[in-house]
Amino acid sequence: MNADLNARVMLDTEAMAWLATDDTRGGCKLLERVDTGDAQATSVVRCAPGCVLEPPGQGLGEEILVLEGTLAEGRAGYSAGAYLRYPPGAPRTLGTDQGCVLFIKRYPFEPEDVAVVRIDTAKTPWFPGLVSGLSVMPLHQCQHEHAALVRWQPETYFQQHAHFGGEEILVLSGVFEDEYGRYPTGTWIRSPHMSRHQPFSRTGCTIFVKTGHLPVTDRQPA
Repeated sequence: MNADLNARVMLDTEAMAWLATDDTRGGCKLLERVDTGDAQATSVVRCAPGCVLEPPGQGLGEEILVLEGTLAEGRAGYSAGAYLRYPPGAPRTLGTDQGCVLFIKRYPFEPEDVAVVRIDTAKTPWFPGLVSGLSVMPLHQCQHEHAALVRWQPETYFQQHAHFGGEEILVLSGVFEDEYGRYPTGTWIRSPHMSRHQPFSRTGCTIFVKTGHLPVTDRQPA
């Protein structure tokens, strides 16, 4: 599903139906699945109360953003907004007593990307962005790959730019926009290497952004 990483994809996850799963997680909305030996995938997962989250396949790292509820690791609880990152093979025991909804990416990490990251974004500072009205909370960086939360005040406009290694966005609140469309809360957008756009937000929004993690090819988007 959406396996061509050179193609732009836009999905309204709020409108997608929950798919049943074989375990007790409660449901899944699959956004992409790429079978390259190990099946890397991006999905929104609804975990039922009492569920234990199974680890990814061998060779895959895992990146998690808590959207609703609380995810537990041992005695630590991570509520909505928390960002967790586990390199391939990292030990972790994740579950939920009361249920939660998660945005999960499972994919090969760079060999040097071995840090376990746990961030409570409710207690993490924001930094000024490149234009007035924009605030950024860095979450992770390794080589070309960056992950961050970006907060847009109403009537904030950014310059046109290209993304080396592509860009992936999940709209967490408000409405994100560019010259190609209007993207309300829950929209997931994946844009390929060297794609260009000029983003803005008339109403204000908060988005999760990843850049630099998609294949770098000579193919240019249409």
